[in-house]
Amino acid sequence: MADGKGVTRRYELRRRAEAMAETRRRITDAAIELHGTVGPARTTIVDIAALARVQRHTVYRYFPTEADLLQACSTEYWKRHPWPDVTAWQALEPPRERIATALEELYDFYAAVEPVLANTLRDSDRSAEIKQVIEPFAEYLDTVGEALTGGYSSTADRSLLQAAVGHATAFSTWQSLVRRNGLDVTAAAGLMCSLIDSVIARSATR
Repeated sequence: MADGKGVTRRYELRRRAEAMAETRRRITDAAIELHGTVGPARTTIVDIAALARVQRHTVYRYFPTEADLLQACSTEYWKRHPWPDVTAWQALEPPRERIATALEELYDFYAAVEPVLANTLRDSDRSAEIKQVIEPFAEYLDTVGEALTGGYSSTADRSLLQAAVGHATAFSTWQSLVRRNGLDVTAAAGLMCSLIDSVIARSATR
């Protein structure tokens, strides 16, 4: 016969684990929301606790340091907003089609993550911990650049090509073309493709 106390104990442990997971989620969600509104550098534990409806000491119990909290937020946020798949672009030919497709998908991604990404990039020079959590995205963009320049002839001016692709894939370029100048994603991507075409044409005439 099953031990009734054992069953009750397992049930209590499961309920406690669920409650702890829910509290952690509320704290993380609150921090992410504040990162998108005021930015990580201006997000305080008091504000997180108020938004998550917990006590200040509860936030510290789950996340003892700023680095712990930022890492948890970063992991959760990128899980909800995965980076566009570089390997899918690499299968596309010719290289111009690869770049056009990549830029449209990347620009759509920027639109989805703009508040958090913009504030985190802005604040990255104010805190070593904030800079650390945004570094993987910078490394991702380096990978994007390598994938998009790899299909071009070796006669292309590599430094100019890399600079043009780096400019085209930058979040700040999307902000300038789409947010400030009102281009749609297809037009913005087409403009950047034209820039890259001019770099290739220039290399061909040398």
